[in-house]
Amino acid sequence: MEKQINLSDSEWKLMNRLWERSPMTIMELTAAAREETGWTKNTVITMLSRLEAKGAVRCEQGDRAKRYYPLLAQKDAARAETESFLGKVYGGSLGLMMSAMAESRGLSREDIAELSAILEKAGGGAN
Repeated sequence: MEKQINLSDSEWKLMNRLWERSPMTIMELTAAAREETGWTKNTVITMLSRLEAKGAVRCEQGDRAKRYYPLLAQKDAARAETESFLGKVYGGSLGLMMSAMAESRGLSREDIAELSAILEKAGGGAN
């Protein structure tokens, strides 16, 4: 059974940068996240240490600076986050979540077509 890694909102911000481009140095990550977060180099170092302890990133010593790589795949993190959210907010009921979404904002034809395609794929085409 694979270990589930839960990311904080702040950790998501750094992981998104690493998923966009890796490896990255501390200075590159600080620059990439600065506009969105305003974080200093020390904050980024702290966040990377937490992510490394969780097993979400790994670090290698480069020629001049440490380089960070994501170990956690973006799709795995998104799946874990979705399952956690669904469990907390809707008691694990996907149907309840979809009903709430449909009632709150309505579903466009495109939304319905996309959901139908997902359900068709998940069901293997069986009726």
